[in-house]
Amino acid sequence: MKSTVSISEGQDSFPALIKAAEKGSVVTVTRHGAPVAVVMGYDHLTAIAETLEVMGNPAAMAAIEEYRAGKSKFGDLDDIPE
Repeated sequence: MKSTVSISEGQDSFPALIKAAEKGSVVTVTRHGAPVAVVMGYDHLTAIAETLEVMGNPAAMAAIEEYRAGKSKFGDLDDIPE
């Protein structure tokens, strides 16, 4: 599947577009050569939304930066007292 298709090409090959999206491809749909839509799989969209949520959380970003700077490390959940 091509990474860019026109609306008419997309209409003619909708099942193939969906299969490509399920396999991880992102297909841009154009009208008169200009991008107007994107077809991607649900899992891909969910991953993007989760990443944006983390990036928009200052506490989460601070924790990530601390880890990258070597100031913290991961442990096992079993090590946390109840």
